[in-house]
Amino acid sequence: MNTIYNALIVPARLAQRVRIETVDTGTAALQSLVAGNIESIAGTDWHVYLNDGGNRMPPNVRAEVLIREAGVNLEDAFNGTAVFLGHGKCGDELDAPRHLIRLAENLFDLPLAA
Repeated sequence: MNTIYNALIVPARLAQRVRIETVDTGTAALQSLVAGNIESIAGTDWHVYLNDGGNRMPPNVRAEVLIREAGVNLEDAFNGTAVFLGHGKCGDELDAPRHLIRLAENLFDLPLAA
């Protein structure tokens, strides 16, 4: 079973760049990326992993804007590094969807795709 995918990484700290990165989607690797236990929020064909103790992490305004602009209306604030991936029909992990990457490029005026 493949656990390596291309993720859209949105760090909370504005000084760190939004990027596409090949990540291992095993639990330990995801916990390392978000600096703690993980929780997820799902969109139509994507989901995002965040730290479940978010209020102890710096706010992530870029992830919050991206999640809302991608069509998920939530009341919560988002904190810490966000790891966006795609998901298949059976909940399998997939690469971050192109439309989500393009949305991030437009919102943050960044070239992400090679």
